[in-house]
Amino acid sequence: MLNFLQQLINGLSIGSVYALMAVGYSLVYSIMNFSNFAHGGVIMFGAYFGFFFMTLYKFPFSVAFIASGIAAAILAVLVERVAYRPLRNRRAPFLYFIISAMGVSIFLENIVIATIGPNFKTYPEVFSVQPIKLGSMAIGRIDLMMFVISAVCLAFLIYLIDFTKIGKAIQATAYNMRASALMGINTDMIILIVFGLGGFLAGLAGVLFGMKYTVYPQIGNITLKSFIAAVFGGLGSIQGAVIGSILLGIIETITSGYISSQYRDLIAFALLIFILIVRPMGLMGKVTEDKA
Repeated sequence: MLNFLQQLINGLSIGSVYALMAVGYSLVYSIMNFSNFAHGGVIMFGAYFGFFFMTLYKFPFSVAFIASGIAAAILAVLVERVAYRPLRNRRAPFLYFIISAMGVSIFLENIVIATIGPNFKTYPEVFSVQPIKLGSMAIGRIDLMMFVISAVCLAFLIYLIDFTKIGKAIQATAYNMRASALMGINTDMIILIVFGLGGFLAGLAGVLFGMKYTVYPQIGNITLKSFIAAVFGGLGSIQGAVIGSILLGIIETITSGYISSQYRDLIAFALLIFILIVRPMGLMGKVTEDKA
């Protein structure tokens, strides 16, 4: 029982970071109806931003953390302006957006390899590695911090989407972009806000993931897991992305704890195929009017 609770805590921690990444996919999908595979590159840059802010510029963690989110948000907006807006203006097929996203992802990864190098980089120690003891259970301080920060960020995002004018404008644009434009909503600005929000959360997730593990040019590949989580929960649904991410994190850690870590990814991708076959809209995915 204690081992199960320990794996559950670990799963909540890693699942919460998956959620920060997955909501970026869901936000963009809800507005533009394509999966932004360049999101992994933004996460990777967020991890590097945090690393260099703390090691090169000696920023304290809190400043480096927020600055990394802002820098990643700016990068995500630039990606939208350069890679997607011209396609939007030409009303290009969605396949072109996916191809462009893949090209941006490869470009971002390779520009890091060419300029910074392919070597792994380790964050300086911010929190003690000594775990917090709760009886026989041990909770890592970094795991606890990842869960708390992710929960706060996601709660703020859900509040923003459900209870503010900007959130209502995002929902309206997700429902029908053309009608929203006719009603006076600046849909171009809404798209920028969505990419900025997704990029900000991606930057924070990159720092958290880099702190727990290491930073390297292929760290963005972890977004495949967050994509699975977004599909699992229902692409286009913020709440679905969060629930799908938490469940995926728990499934992964329980698989590692009770079976073998070698089967962790195998089960994750098997789950993706199963969901796509049985319930393509995911756990909470609905028709387009409820996407955002």
